[in-house]
Order: sequence, then structure tokens, then C-alpha cells
Amino acid sequence: MTPPKTHFTPVRYSPDAVPPEPDFDRHLQQAIDVVENFEKGSMEGEGENRAVRFAHAKAYGLVRGTFEILDGVPPEYAQGLYGRPGTHDALVRYSNGLSHLGADRMLGNIVGMATKVFGVDSTTTLPDETASHTMDFNMINGPVFFCNTAAHYTFLSKLFIDLPKYRLDGRRGNHRMYYDWVTGYGTLPPEEWAWDELGAMLRLGAQARWQNLLLSSFFSMGAVRHGDYIAKLRIRPTERSAAGVQARDLDPMSRDEVFRPALVDELSRSDHEFDFQVQLCASLESMPVDDLTVEWEEHESPFVTVARLRFPRQDIGGEDNLAAADALSFTPWRCPPEHVPIGPIQTVRKEVYRRSSVLRHELNGQHRAEPATAADVLPDPS
Repeated sequence: MTPPKTHFTPVRYSPDAVPPEPDFDRHLQQAIDVVENFEKGSMEGEGENRAVRFAHAKAYGLVRGTFEILDGVPPEYAQGLYGRPGTHDALVRYSNGLSHLGADRMLGNIVGMATKVFGVDSTTTLPDETASHTMDFNMINGPVFFCNTAAHYTFLSKLFIDLPKYRLDGRRGNHRMYYDWVTGYGTLPPEEWAWDELGAMLRLGAQARWQNLLLSSFFSMGAVRHGDYIAKLRIRPTERSAAGVQARDLDPMSRDEVFRPALVDELSRSDHEFDFQVQLCASLESMPVDDLTVEWEEHESPFVTVARLRFPRQDIGGEDNLAAADALSFTPWRCPPEHVPIGPIQTVRKEVYRRSSVLRHELNGQHRAEPATAADVLPDPS
């Protein structure tokens, strides 16, 4: 592959790249309480007699694929896992970003792509999974996120849960939602109001499109350690793959389900390929790791392809596919030590995601265990 032209010195990773958040543990516990209370209530509240995820509750499909780490990547990008060329099995769960089930038009078009890579030659950073050899990537279809602190994560969780109530009240409901988000449900002093976070949420909503999921780019939002450096991640379809997608733009008013049928049809027709890319941090001032509302500009540091994700043609249309998708858990902390997430929101995710998964599996009577192979979850599509 042709090395990228870079004109910057990447910021080196340091454990103290982000200072600790004051009163972090108390705010983390508040967020856990909100999430666990929702999941317990979702057994009845979502109408399906099962507990659902507090975020990304509605799955659109689980896809079997391969993750090829490329050879010839420049040294600053070929760090950790990406310095060991080879092909791994992978699973990808596409989902809506919200805490609820229902028609796509009601849930909106902020969607997620959670990827699980198998056969990673390293132990995970999760203390209760030291024997697993998988690595997860949790991404959404936008480059920024609308929350920066553990304190505000609690308000974000409540907002996601309350969203149907806001929408039922039309314009007044929207105004109430913006007020609750900015002011922390009326608890924050004006100097702590979340104007930047609200702006990021509105930008993300404006940029997201009603389109086939196989056309969307997905981003890690938060920063991660990249061996000696700091990075953000992106998955985007290759030009050839995107050009071959037939059902492109989707009309959410045409029927209740638009994302899943388009995904199922497209995967049954042809294979698809994606670039997995790394963007190194060039400056902690202009590319901050503790402010997720700031998009890292590509003119400062380009995205460089380090791996290829490929989907062979396959049938994901059965209900068993959705059941398999819901039984899995994904967390960005299921990774080798040289790729740990960075920053307060990323640290919140470590315990919130783990506790959410444990409780959800318990409520649903599901055995919670990280699969050893992709074949343990889905058969080989070939």
C-alpha cells in the first residue's frame, strides 16, 4: 500500500493525557443506577417481555465477516494489533442508538455499528474476561459525541430513556428536551450548562442520513490508545462497495421498518467491503481527547487505512439472527492494553456497559459468556 503523506508529529500516549474528573465515582454510580433501573423496567416497558439495552436497544442485524490487518502500514499506524498482519473472523451488530424499540421513524437515524474481532493474540483489559481473545469497536454514524463528563452521562441516559415522552408532546416536548439536556434537568448552574454538548447533538442529528447502513461511515467518537500514540477510528465503505449498493436512500414514512429490510436485501445480493482507518492525534489543543464535541480535522491528521472489513454475501433475515445479535455484548474496553479507551466518558463506558450486560443477561435468563469463535454465534455464510 502507498504510505500516506504526513506532516506532523503524533502526540505520544501518556496515562495522564486527561486529568481525572472531580467526584467521578459518585457520578459513575448515579449513571449505573439510571441504566439498571431502566433495564429492569424495560421488561414490561418495551412490550416484548425481555430486558433491552439502555442504548442501541433495537438491532437491525448481525453480520458475519472478516477483518484483515494490512501489511505495509507505516510504523506510527502499525501499532499493537495493527502491527500484526493477518485475517480474523468478525461479527458486526447494526443497531439504533436509542434505549427503545419501535418504528424506525420514531427512533431516528442515529445508528451504531458494533464490531467484534476474534483471535486477538492478547488478553483483554476487562478483569472478568482475561481468557477471552476478542476485541470490540463501538461506533456511531457521526464523528462527535454529545457528552463529556460522568456527571452529564447521567443526564444523557435519562434523556435517551425519556425521549418518547418528549416526542409525544411535539414542539413543546422538544423545547423541554433541550432545556433538560442543557441544564441537567434544572440542576446545573449556568456556568456548567451543556451548550457545546447540545450543539454536537444537533449537528449529529442534522448530518445523519436516512440511507442504507452499508453506505454510512462510523466513528469511535472518543479517543483510544494506539500503542505509542493516541487515535480515533473510522469505518467507511470502499468506493467500489458503496457504488454497488442498490437500495440507497430510505423513506422512514413508507413503513415502520426501513433499515433492516434494506440491509437484509443488500447482503443477500452481494458482498461488501470497508476501510478500517486510524486518525492519529496531532495536537491536544486542536484535537482534544477530553472534549468529544470537537471533530478532529483531517487537514491536521488524515485517516489512514490499517485494515479491511469484508462481508460475504449472506442471509441475515431470520429471527434467530436478531436473537443472536441481542445475546452478544460489546464494549470498547474489550481490547488489548495497548488500545485502551481514553477520557472520562470512555471510562464511564467500562463499568456502565459491563453492569448493563450482566443485568440484561440475568433478567433474560441468558448465559453470559464471550464467544470463542464467530462460528459459535453464526454459521459460516459460505
